[in-house]
Amino acid sequence: MHTARCLGSLLLLAVFPAFQGTDRPDRDPPSRVGRLSFVSGSVSFRPGDVDDWVAATVNYPLHDGDHLWTDSDARAEITVGSIAFRLASQSAFGFLALDDRTVQVRLSQGSLNVRVRDLDDDETLEIDTPSGAVSLLRSGVYRVDVDTTGDPTSVTVRRGAAEVTAAGSAFPVRGKQTAVVAGGDSPRYDVQDAIRSDDFDEWCESRNRRSDESRSTQYVSRGVIGYEDLDDNGDWQETPDYGAVWVPRRVATGWAPYRYGHWAWVEPWGWTWIDDAPWGFAPFHYGRWVYVGGGWAWVPGRVVARPVYAPALVVFVGGRNWSLAIAGGSGVAWFPLAPEEPYVPAYRVSNTYIRNVNVTNVNVTNITVTNVNVTNINYRNRRERDGVTVVSRETFVGSRPVSQGVLVVPRDRLDRASVVGATAQIAPGRRSVLGQPAIIAVRHPPAAVTTREVVVHRQPPPPPVPFAVREQALRARPGRPLDDTTVGTLRARTPAARVKPLVRPAVPPTGEGPSPSPSPSPALRPAREGIPPRPQPRERPQSTEPLQPTEQPQPTERPARPAAPKEKKAPPAERQQPARRPAADERPRKERKAERDTTKEKTPS
Repeated sequence: MHTARCLGSLLLLAVFPAFQGTDRPDRDPPSRVGRLSFVSGSVSFRPGDVDDWVAATVNYPLHDGDHLWTDSDARAEITVGSIAFRLASQSAFGFLALDDRTVQVRLSQGSLNVRVRDLDDDETLEIDTPSGAVSLLRSGVYRVDVDTTGDPTSVTVRRGAAEVTAAGSAFPVRGKQTAVVAGGDSPRYDVQDAIRSDDFDEWCESRNRRSDESRSTQYVSRGVIGYEDLDDNGDWQETPDYGAVWVPRRVATGWAPYRYGHWAWVEPWGWTWIDDAPWGFAPFHYGRWVYVGGGWAWVPGRVVARPVYAPALVVFVGGRNWSLAIAGGSGVAWFPLAPEEPYVPAYRVSNTYIRNVNVTNVNVTNITVTNVNVTNINYRNRRERDGVTVVSRETFVGSRPVSQGVLVVPRDRLDRASVVGATAQIAPGRRSVLGQPAIIAVRHPPAAVTTREVVVHRQPPPPPVPFAVREQALRARPGRPLDDTTVGTLRARTPAARVKPLVRPAVPPTGEGPSPSPSPSPALRPAREGIPPRPQPRERPQSTEPLQPTEQPQPTERPARPAAPKEKKAPPAERQQPARRPAADERPRKERKAERDTTKEKTPS
């Protein structure tokens, strides 16, 4: 039976005409997102393309431009694959860039603890603060603190290695060290023994142990965002047809997948499911659902190193005549995909992306999606009890709780509904972007914090185009995100003040041509004796193209930095500093990888 399903899916992927899966000029969306995985106290959220702050919702997928604020006595956790960001109270956090190889965040105030489980040689992880850009160079545990005034900034390395860049130069911070950078436009730095752990650090370590000891890693990749919440909320069972499946505990009578939560509009994916359950991320953005043994079970599929995130693995049904028959044209209905049923996104992607997003659950090793007609597939979950969920258009677009607005539709009418595809053909509204049914006043950071510039080593992409600018274009193609060309046109028409990035380069640009170069920024200097000063980068010959803030190295290669001057022998009474060893990006990659492999997670917390 299982073999027959696999062969049937292979035929579906290779034969049916409709979807033209040629490689398109648009970039594929990232295969990972940031998940808001824990909230305690008053935590507020602002999407990158609107100005309103709303109450943060667990399981919301975060991406470029999104902001979080933790108020007094509040904490929050954001996970991105094997990386965990944790915020203490009175902290302002945001994503500047998030894709498959880069995670770049801003911390304009507060305390941020970062746990990095794995960091490949071609990955970049950067934390930008008002005093300097902090690059995390290998797996480990880190903490960054920014004063309420924006200056100073402290960087603590519990395990791992970091590099701080400011005023055109950089210095390393090694394990069990804390560096402090202060001085604004004329920065200075100091490196001392690491600060002592506090209650916030201890809470972060308890969260680390929870993910380290998760039993679910026997069945899913650690790249499946949200796997650590499965242990306490369900059980793994072996089935003859699907292998290991996960069954949730303590669910409501009549519970069905994609019914207890709400819909939101999240670019660049479009309509996205936000589940209410604390465990409700992994089972709704990876894998498939199946009705087996009298209840619903989640099938994670084959384990791969980098599983691809999907906004919602469902199929929408409807059609003009069907919608008019049930609720004056306002009905929206969907059901979850089952194993071996392909997911064909509504957003623009390449063939490679479609193969990768399906490979874990279609169970074929070589998928070439050139023609898939999603309307002709015999979907299994459409026939299952409570498999189809129907709500009004107002509930759907307004991000209202689905479980409170479910419409009862006779089976014969459901059977007559036609398959629409992987998205509802409905344009979003402002509440869809906020993911909230009503805009209620919440606590948010002071204006001085939200407008505070941070220092960047990598130039991030431009901020998102405001939703108010994109709204009309979205109505022209309901349910489909805008392509890169349309977004670029709208950006060009948008006043620069509305999309201004609040960043300044750590390496100031130099003058070019016959004009004299501007006077150099003050060098980053040590705050006490015994620490060698960090030299400014050497000036390039006039015939060489000067470094501009938008010229950034590729993630696989950082620019070589000038060697530090030879350190003089300090007097006996003076604290002796160790000789500077080459920074991680100044040594050959094989040497860096060998060292990381031998030191990863070696030092106890």
